[in-house]
Amino acid sequence: MSPRIVRAFFMVVSALLGFATLLQLPSPSTFHNDPSQQVDWSRFAYTQYATDRSYLCNSLMIFESLHRLGSKADRVLVYPSRFLMSETDRSPEARLLRYARDQYAVKLKPTEVILKGGGGAPWSKSYTKLLAFNHTEYDRILNLDSDATLLQTMDELFLLPPAPVAMPLAYWLDPKDRVFTSGLMLIQPSPAEFSRVMDEINDTPSDVYDMEIMNKFYGDSALVVPHRPYLLLTGEFRSQNHQAYLGDTGESWDAEKILETTKYLHFSDWPLPKPWVPATQHVIEQTQPACEFDPATGQQDCHVRELWLGIYEDFMIRRQGICGTALQDEDESS
Repeated sequence: MSPRIVRAFFMVVSALLGFATLLQLPSPSTFHNDPSQQVDWSRFAYTQYATDRSYLCNSLMIFESLHRLGSKADRVLVYPSRFLMSETDRSPEARLLRYARDQYAVKLKPTEVILKGGGGAPWSKSYTKLLAFNHTEYDRILNLDSDATLLQTMDELFLLPPAPVAMPLAYWLDPKDRVFTSGLMLIQPSPAEFSRVMDEINDTPSDVYDMEIMNKFYGDSALVVPHRPYLLLTGEFRSQNHQAYLGDTGESWDAEKILETTKYLHFSDWPLPKPWVPATQHVIEQTQPACEFDPATGQQDCHVRELWLGIYEDFMIRRQGICGTALQDEDESS
């Protein structure tokens, strides 16, 4: 199966499942005692935090998915104030921001990026996502890391029982350590919590990740979001042992079935760089999933490899289509 065929399968499944999710979105009574309660979706928001042009494009892709899949919650993009100085600003960043606002109904919020230490490492800017605690105009904020593909909406998470923070456990780490991942965070904004988190950032050494701060504060109290179906690492397709992901279900690994039910696919295939960063053919060949011998056919079965390659190809095609169109549209209208 060629990567092109895999990509077609990937996109069709994503669209169909996204539509099915909307049709079967849990009702408020699933999470609330009052079955007559109406959901005011304006009280909830998906947030993105873009600190450079590459991640701004990634955020645009997340918002495109939310728009296409019909998410009902607000969409908020926090960005460095220097990205959009005025409506006449013609920088690529300014054009991408206006496209997000005009095409995907994204609310733009300029801010100052929180940096620690030298600010050179990519994660050093990730503290900025913790500004979500200060968005007190919303009852709940769902922050998603943008180095990912959103396959289905997660609107139903906004209706979970009240908790300051809800996150999935990092299933790829030792379960005995009970470590949460900050790649997906459902946050109840609070001035008190915001102040507490900001104090911790200011007092924290520069080599401490935002995920460590979240685990320090909420590791014992966070509501657990099940990683199935809400979070899957692309590296799982390369793994030879899937017990950590599958759990004690007795279920066998089925790559296509897992992908069909996954809502959020996070790119993590070290040493392969993120999909928008060029990689050498050697690194790709060394990193890609291995083919397996199929005794039934007497041939090598490479369908998981093709699926994995198709995921990366799909990301790059969409990236060019979405961000390229955003820049081109403004050029043509000017």
